[in-house]
Amino acid sequence: MSEIINEKTASSAQSTAVAASSVEVPSYLPRQTIGQLLRNDLGFLPVLLTLIIIWAIFGTLSSFFLQPRNLSNLVLQIATTGIDSLGVTLVLLLGEIDLSVASVGTLGAVVMGILSARNGLPAWEAISISLLVGVLVGFVNGFFIAVVRIPAFIVTLAASIAYEGLLLYLLAGQSTLIINDTAITGIAGSPYSYLPWYLGIGLPTAAVVIYVVAVLLDQVNRRRVGLRTKPLWQLIVQIAAVVVVVEGAVFVFESYLGVPNTTAILVGLILIFWLILTKTRFGRYIYAVGGNIEAARRAGINVVAIRVAVFTLCSTLAVVGGILAASRETAVASQVNPTLLLESIGGAVIGGVSLFGGRGSVWSILLGVLIIGSLANGLALLNGSQATQEMIEGAVLLIAVAVDALVRRAQARSGR
Repeated sequence: MSEIINEKTASSAQSTAVAASSVEVPSYLPRQTIGQLLRNDLGFLPVLLTLIIIWAIFGTLSSFFLQPRNLSNLVLQIATTGIDSLGVTLVLLLGEIDLSVASVGTLGAVVMGILSARNGLPAWEAISISLLVGVLVGFVNGFFIAVVRIPAFIVTLAASIAYEGLLLYLLAGQSTLIINDTAITGIAGSPYSYLPWYLGIGLPTAAVVIYVVAVLLDQVNRRRVGLRTKPLWQLIVQIAAVVVVVEGAVFVFESYLGVPNTTAILVGLILIFWLILTKTRFGRYIYAVGGNIEAARRAGINVVAIRVAVFTLCSTLAVVGGILAASRETAVASQVNPTLLLESIGGAVIGGVSLFGGRGSVWSILLGVLIIGSLANGLALLNGSQATQEMIEGAVLLIAVAVDALVRRAQARSGR
């Protein structure tokens, strides 16, 4: 009798499990409303649409704006901002802020310039030492933030002020130091600082293939383990947008002088850090710490090490940006670019990186800095004043932050 009861109980439990599984994994998805679609993660599509609108407006108002020569100059102008934004993105993913990126980048460039111009060191030694300065500075920032537990705002603000004073001391009253080493100036400053045509076409195409394969593998793996996946239409639009944008950009560059070295460096760094953030344990830990630091700590993640590492990477990337800026200008100056910090943060935030941590993609910052650079470039072509440019950039940044806050609120209400 007991065996019959046990069999009935097991059969009932099995039927319940089957019914539950059929409810949890439906064979179809109901049609979503517009509000539900807006609460979904649309990726970089809204940012891309914004950039297209800006280019359409300036392209209509100025016939020179969409010319290959101007677009090539545009990507040269945003290289430093883009690399700084990449470092800022890593910090923002932790829910932190770094206000010293502009000062650190200029300090690294000054160290390189002094070692090259005054001490006669070869380019590779001067660049290597300046990068080590960035590593040291970032480690010190991370130590005070993660170990001593001083707020990042205070530490990086104090660091920014101190490093501005340090670079003045190193230059010893010299406002501008000219760099004559062609190995340094040839990175971004000479007329020949462009990739050969076969690399200009081949490298971006290879990057697109890597990106597409990685996205498809991620979609397959998420479906295999039962995680939420993107709708097919969104996946197709995302891949098509990347292919069209990248290959279109390559066509434009090759119709002028080719793909600039600085653009290849920027996109290459973005690709590397995208793979790190999405395909490695270290990258997942960064998102976990930014999403919920206490939960990450209880899960066994070394939060202190992650935070120190991220601030170290941020300062190192800032020095890379400073080196590219010095190469393009063939000089280093005692004056820190007053708008570089805000543009670097703005490029990340406008690109969709959340100020609250745990959400964002490094690819979107490329669109964010393109928006900022396009506004500056387009307004300059239309003889717009600096005041107008800064007011528009501020308004765009405010809108981006407001959209981020509203999306998070909507997702919280929907339980996502």
